[in-house]
Amino acid sequence: MSEKPLSDLRVVETAAILAGPAVGLFFAELGARVTKVENKRAGGDPTRRWKLPTEDPESAVSAYFSSVNWGKEHLLLDLQDASDRERFDDLLREADVLITNHLEEDATKLGLDRARLRELNPTLVHGHIAGFANQPGRPAFDVVLQAETGFISMTGTDGDHLAKLPIALIDVLAAHQLKEGLLLALLQRSRTGRGSHVRVSLEEAALTGLINQASNQLMAGHTAGPLGTLHPNIAPYGELFPCADGGLLILAVGTDRQFAQLCEVLDLDGIPSDPRFTTNADRVRNRMALAALLAPAIAKARRDDLLDELLQAGVPAGAVRDLAEVMQSPAARAMTLESSIDGSPTR
Repeated sequence: MSEKPLSDLRVVETAAILAGPAVGLFFAELGARVTKVENKRAGGDPTRRWKLPTEDPESAVSAYFSSVNWGKEHLLLDLQDASDRERFDDLLREADVLITNHLEEDATKLGLDRARLRELNPTLVHGHIAGFANQPGRPAFDVVLQAETGFISMTGTDGDHLAKLPIALIDVLAAHQLKEGLLLALLQRSRTGRGSHVRVSLEEAALTGLINQASNQLMAGHTAGPLGTLHPNIAPYGELFPCADGGLLILAVGTDRQFAQLCEVLDLDGIPSDPRFTTNADRVRNRMALAALLAPAIAKARRDDLLDELLQAGVPAGAVRDLAEVMQSPAARAMTLESSIDGSPTR
């Protein structure tokens, strides 16, 4: 396969913020020529101005904007202006893919209604990210979706200490779904010669992301509450333990064999035969008592030394690392790319 398998593809993106631009970035990474059309009236994608206090206030780009917009051509247009609309239409006539995320009520005034797009380019594959499935005029931002679709109710340590996920996960889920839909639509076009319309909503993407928590509720009547890092179905899975050097270790023990190996590494030979901990169901019911027995043994060891022992024994475990440590890992360094947007360096 070519290193840039989509190098013959022409993509136009009017989407802003995160989900839609992440899809455009996917195509750019695979070699497509991606033109990001930004709203001239608004001064471009709003995330250009979503800056940390440590960022240069005069820069035309932010770290947030850079995360999903490098590798693209950037064009400021006002789609309600006749001359700019003409330039935009020229782009669409040559495009293979269009990525949008406008409110439904704005489609006609922006020239993005489906009938007009079909007339301009019958072979165009149009990917659209909506917000709420049945509320087309409602603004949809990730934290609101996390709240409305149950994620915040399950995140945090208890009802008084709820939390949101620290990334816009709903946008990420929707972006992945739209990528899949667009690739299938392009495959179909290669066979039929016809374009198509692919629609994903943030709300529905979030609901599909509930996976086992949704089935726990639908099949067992279990409505998950905040468990911090814990797992409602498995133990010890998600338990955090401080180590002798101040580091934190997290366990992800999913089988009886892994549990026995954990206890062997920790020299806790009697625990696997304790009737409170014999099976996973027993361990889930008695997870607090189990954690109290594991904690002193783990606290005696240095984080990385114990982690090495556990991994050699086949026990799933990990170190809790901050982002500064993470971004220096071999995997992260190999994935980090340098580029520029509007003359500003990005990583």
